[in-house]
Amino acid sequence: MVSSNMFYRRKRSWRAGDLVSRSTLQLLDFDDGSPPEYAWRRKLSSHANRLKEFNVTFREAIKMHSQFMEILAVIALHSAEILRLSGYMKLGLRLWSYIREEASHGRKAPIDPFTRESDKPSASQGVPLGGMGSGSISRGFRGEFKHWQIIPGSCEMSPVMANQFSIFITRGGNKKYSSVLAPGQHDSLKKSSDDGISSWDWKLRGDRSTYHALFPRAWTVYDGEPDPELKVSCRQISPFIPHNYQESSLPTSVFVYTIVNTGKERAKVSLVMTWAVGFPIIPAVMTANNNPPVTFAVAACENQNVNVTVLPAFGLSGESSVTAREMWGTLSQDGCFDRDNFSAGPSMPSSLGDTVCAAVCASTWVEPHGRCTVVFSLAWSSPKVKFKKGNAYYRRYTKFYGTSPRSAINLVQDALMKYKHWEEEIDKWQNPILHDERFPEWYKVTLFNELYFLVAGGTVWIDSASLIADADEMLNSRLSEDNDLPLHHSSRNSAVPLIGFTPHIIDDRENVGKFLYLEGIEYFMWCTYDVHFYASFALLELFPKIELSIQRDFATAVLREDKSRVRFLADGTWGTRKVIGAVAHDLGAHDPWHELNAYNIHDTSRWKDLNPKFVLQVYRDFAATGDMSFGKDVWPAVCTAMEYMEQFDHDDDGMIENDGFPDQTYDAWTVRGVSAYCGCLWLAALQAAAALARTLGHHDYAERCMLKFANAKPVFEAKLWNGSYFNYDSGTSYNSRSIHADQLAGQWYTASSGLPPLFDEGRIKCTLQKIFDYNVMRVKGGRMGAVNGMHPNGKVDETCMQSREIWTGVTYSLAATMLLHGMDNQAFATAEGIFIAGWSEEGYGYWFQTPEAWTIDGHYRSLIYMRPLAIWAMQYALSPPRTILEAPRVNTMDRTSYISPSTLQFLQDSVRKMTPKNSCFGSNSSNCEC
Repeated sequence: MVSSNMFYRRKRSWRAGDLVSRSTLQLLDFDDGSPPEYAWRRKLSSHANRLKEFNVTFREAIKMHSQFMEILAVIALHSAEILRLSGYMKLGLRLWSYIREEASHGRKAPIDPFTRESDKPSASQGVPLGGMGSGSISRGFRGEFKHWQIIPGSCEMSPVMANQFSIFITRGGNKKYSSVLAPGQHDSLKKSSDDGISSWDWKLRGDRSTYHALFPRAWTVYDGEPDPELKVSCRQISPFIPHNYQESSLPTSVFVYTIVNTGKERAKVSLVMTWAVGFPIIPAVMTANNNPPVTFAVAACENQNVNVTVLPAFGLSGESSVTAREMWGTLSQDGCFDRDNFSAGPSMPSSLGDTVCAAVCASTWVEPHGRCTVVFSLAWSSPKVKFKKGNAYYRRYTKFYGTSPRSAINLVQDALMKYKHWEEEIDKWQNPILHDERFPEWYKVTLFNELYFLVAGGTVWIDSASLIADADEMLNSRLSEDNDLPLHHSSRNSAVPLIGFTPHIIDDRENVGKFLYLEGIEYFMWCTYDVHFYASFALLELFPKIELSIQRDFATAVLREDKSRVRFLADGTWGTRKVIGAVAHDLGAHDPWHELNAYNIHDTSRWKDLNPKFVLQVYRDFAATGDMSFGKDVWPAVCTAMEYMEQFDHDDDGMIENDGFPDQTYDAWTVRGVSAYCGCLWLAALQAAAALARTLGHHDYAERCMLKFANAKPVFEAKLWNGSYFNYDSGTSYNSRSIHADQLAGQWYTASSGLPPLFDEGRIKCTLQKIFDYNVMRVKGGRMGAVNGMHPNGKVDETCMQSREIWTGVTYSLAATMLLHGMDNQAFATAEGIFIAGWSEEGYGYWFQTPEAWTIDGHYRSLIYMRPLAIWAMQYALSPPRTILEAPRVNTMDRTSYISPSTLQFLQDSVRKMTPKNSCFGSNSSNCEC
C-alpha cells in the first residue's frame, strides 16, 4: 500500500524544552504529570486573535453574476448585504422567509446567514471535555470553559468566566500567593471593586505557563506561576477510547493536578474549582425553550494527604448570602471551607436566568522538594434528547447510568476511580503511532487533535432502547423521569420504528445505539452524507460499529420515500422531500431518522455523487470489517442505488452526465456533461458493486456492473484525459479544463478498498503530480493546502467561491490518495499545508475548530466542520486493515474475464431501468435479484 521510501519530514514542529524548562519537565515526570513529547503547544500568554470570515466583495458578485450558485456562497458566508447588491433578491427573500417560518416554530434553519453570534470566534480553542454524544463543553487553551453544546443544535460560544480553577498557597507565616489559573484577559472582567468574580485575583500572566494538547488529553504546566517555587501541572482527561462503546459515551472529564514544591519551606496548597449553574447537590439546571434540564456535578478525591471541603452555593452579586468576593476571602485566609457545609442539605434548583455558583476545594501540604497529586472531576447529565419536531430519546450513557438527572453524581464519582484505566487504554492506542519515527511530528499530533470534532461537533449518541415514536406518550407511560436503573434493565420496554415504519428495521444490529454528528456548527444537518464520505475513515478506524450503524441508517433510507413537498431555495421550485432510490443528503435536522433531507438549497435527488458514495462506503466498510451480515443486509439498497443512477446516463454509453447545475458536494460549482469528480466516483462504484456482488454470490449482477464499467471507462478517458490530468468536465466553458484537486476521489476509495486501480498507474501518478505541482505548490509554496480549482496556466480558478477555496478535508483525502500510490513526500507536503495554515503558531488560529475551507488569504468558511476528519484516511492508507492487506488481488487486465457469454448478449440490449421491490430490503438472505 505504501512505498518504503522515507516519508516527507520537516524540522521538528516543537521542542518541549523551548516552552517548558527541561528541569521542570523532569520534576513533573511522575504520575503522568509531565506533558508528552508530542503535543500541540501554546503559551497561555499567546494572543487569541479574532478569526477572519470570508466575504464576497461587490465587484466579485457583479463579475460572477452569471453563476447563479454564487448565491450559495453568499449564503454560506453570512453576507446578507451582497444578496441585495448582486441582484439575487428572490433567493434572499426565499431564504429569509424560510428562516422566519422555521423560527416561528422555534426551530433553527439548517443554513442561516442572517443570525450572527454575539461572541466573535477567536483563536482560543482547546481540547473539549467529555465523551461522544452526551453534550460537550470545550475548554480554551488559556483555561476558560466555553462552547457549550449540551442541547442538540445549540451552541453557546461565550465562556462562563466563573467556571475556573484557582490556587491558594501559604508558606511559613507571611508568604501567600493566590490567583485564578487563567489569564484575566476577557471583556466580562471589569473592575475589582464589585462583589463578583472581578474581585478575585487574576494575577496569572501566562508567560511561564504552557498548554499542551494531544486529544483526548491536555496538560497545562504552570512553571512558577503564581508561586516561583511551585511547579504545577493540570492534566485534563476525557474517556474517548477507541472500540469502547460504553465509556466513550460518558459526559465526564477528570483534572489531575501534579504539584512539586521546589522551595525550602513546607507549603499549604489549596486548589479550588468553581462552577456556575450547577453542583452535585443541585437536582437540575433549568434550560430555555422547554429543553430538558441539565445537571452538573463537581467533585474532588479525598485521601490521607488531601482534605476536601465545599461551598454549596455562592452568588455573583452583593445580593447573595455569600458573594464571590466573600468566597475568595475565605480561601485566602483559611485555605478551605467549613466542613459543616457537607451537612447543609441540598440546594434549590437554579431558575432560568439565575446564576448559582458552587465551589469544591482540595487542600494539601507539600513538603520541601515534595510532590503531591490532587484530582477533580466534572460530569453533566442531560439524559433526554428532545428534537424540535417532537421525538425524544435517551442518550447512550443512560444505558449504563440510568435516566435520572442525578446520575451526574455517579458519573463524577466513577470518573475519579476509572481515569487511570482510561489513560492506559489511550496510551495503548496512541503510542504505536507517536513512536513511529517514519511519521512527521506535526502529522502525529494533528492526527489525534482533529478528532476533537467527534466530541465538539454536535454529536448525539442515542440508546437504541429509547427510540420512541411518540415521545410524550411513551415517556410518560413507560419510562420514569427519575429512574436510576440502566436502560438495558429487564423492566424496560420500548419498540418504535426508526427510519422505515416496519418493526424489523429498528434492530440495533451493531448493539451500539444510534449516532448523529453535525455537518458543522454552522450547517445544522445530521450525518451529511457527501461530507461523511470524507470523515467516515475516522469512525471506521476507531469506532467501526458506529460507522456500520450509520451506513445501515442510510441503506434503510435508500428504500424510503417521503412525498411531502419541499421548496428548493436555489430556484424556488417545489419537489419531493425524499425520492425512493436516491441516497439521502442527510438524516434530517429537527426529526432525525424520520424527516430526512434538511438540506433544501437544491433537489439532492438529482445529485450525481451521493449514490456512488453510498456504494463505495458500503464496500469499503464491508472489506475493512469482513462483516458478511452487514453486506447481506445492505445489498438490496446497493442494487437500488446503482439502478437509480442509470437515469443520468443520457446517451446510454455507460457514463453518467452532470446536468448543468452544481449537482454534487461542490454545490456552488456548476458541472456540465461528464465530470472528473462524479464520473470517477461512478466508475469506482461500478467496480465496488461488482466486488460486493461476487462476494455475496450474485455473479450475474457482478458481470453486469463490470460490463458497464468496460463501456464507461473509455468514454470517461476519451472525454476528459488531456495528457496530464482529467479535465474538470466535458463542457466548453473556460473552467472546463481546470485542474480539480478532488478529481480522483473514486480512485481514492478504490485503492482504500483493495480493488484494482481504475486507470493506468502512470495516469494516476501523473494526475496526482499535476495537482501537487499546481493546486498545492503554486499557492503560497504549498503552505495552505490544495486549492480546489487551478487553471492550467497556474492561476486559481475564480469561477465561484468553492473553486477558489482550499478545503481542509479534501486536502487530507488528496494526501491519502498520494500515499496509496507511493507518493509519500508529496502526500505529507500537501497535508502539512493544512497544519501550517490552521494549526501552527504562524497560521490563522483554526486549532480545534478546523473550518470547511479557507481562502488563499486565510479567511475561513464554516468553523468546526466534519470533513477534516479525513486526515484519518491518511492513517488508513499508512496502516490498512488486515482484511484489506490479505484480500486476494485481482489483475486489472482480468476484469473482462468476469463477463459471461450471456452478459455479452446483455451488452446489445439497453439496461432495464427498474427499482427493486421494497420487500427485498427486509430479507437477510443473499438471494435477492434486484
